[in-house]
Amino acid sequence: MKIALAHDFLNQYGGAERTLEALHEAFPEAPIFTSVFVPDRLPACFSDWDVRTSFMQNLPFLTTAYKKYLPLYPRAFERFDLSGFDVVLSSSSAFAKGIRVPPGAVHICYCYTPMRFVWDRDRYLEKEPVPFYLKPFLNPLLERLRRWDLCTARSVHRFIAISEHIRRRIRAAYGAEADVLYPPVDVGDFPVSNQKGTYDLVVSRLNPYKRIEIAIAACERLGRPLKIVGQGPHASALRRLAGPRTEFLGAVPFDRLKELYAGTRAFLFPGEEDFGIAPVEAMAAGRPVIAYGSGGALETVVEGETGLFFREPTPESLIAALRRFEEMTFEPRVIRRRAEGFRRALFVEGIRDRVRKAWRDSHVNLELRATHTPLAW
Repeated sequence: MKIALAHDFLNQYGGAERTLEALHEAFPEAPIFTSVFVPDRLPACFSDWDVRTSFMQNLPFLTTAYKKYLPLYPRAFERFDLSGFDVVLSSSSAFAKGIRVPPGAVHICYCYTPMRFVWDRDRYLEKEPVPFYLKPFLNPLLERLRRWDLCTARSVHRFIAISEHIRRRIRAAYGAEADVLYPPVDVGDFPVSNQKGTYDLVVSRLNPYKRIEIAIAACERLGRPLKIVGQGPHASALRRLAGPRTEFLGAVPFDRLKELYAGTRAFLFPGEEDFGIAPVEAMAAGRPVIAYGSGGALETVVEGETGLFFREPTPESLIAALRRFEEMTFEPRVIRRRAEGFRRALFVEGIRDRVRKAWRDSHVNLELRATHTPLAW
């Protein structure tokens, strides 16, 4: 069984790229097909992999202007030649799902979410600045991408969702069923802390949809020290909102991150995420999480046992949860046990089992759907 991996792009390091590391661990001989690869923005181990890029690799500004190349990504993945591969495993929230699979091969998509910018267009664009001169062209482009996304979904033989939340979105967008396999978390890297904690903590990319301003406003009003780890395009706006209780730490080394998790009073998670790795890392360290009660957090945090939820995306709702939190106690070992259910080894074993099963089923079921015929692009 010859396996190929496909990934949307490799120009930043986030949760999807951590998952790709685990996919590579599961299938170390599989080459990785991707649109662009910027090794300087990724851990050194990525440079040792067999990464195969598209024609987009020769374009300028791959770290800053990659979103402006939106119309090119479908063509990039459709032009790859995967002849000779038996299984294609795409790791995708956008374009890798559209890779052209050779006849007779099985296509499994590990789906982080259906394309957010076409299926949740208004809410996505509300948070993303769009130059005025592009606005007249954007809606027709996104509508065309939506049709392409639907068409390519028919070439996927098995969807695997990162959470129940995303399983429901896959059904709504594509009319397809999906298995659920939670993303890998390196739980063993975080020692359990019994400290009471002296500050609240946010670990996140600083993007508008993360709603970090809610955590800032709540902590400033209550006089609670807040430390924020991460970088991103919303950093300047958040700094303007912050007061003396909020400290921005930027990117930190991993050893420092472990210390920050260990010393936190509560980990704050104010956005709606498809899964959310950082809260599980905090729980691995035995620290409670206070999360907005929606999305993937509902599948990781156990209310009253490993943390609390606030139900409205407002500072007032978070303030009420923080006040309830002060009247409660949480057992670090209980919190850690919950995190153990998301450890990396379970993911590696789970993805191997699902790929083997899909390959066996493909030989039994001769009516697997054919590869899609792509729209002219």
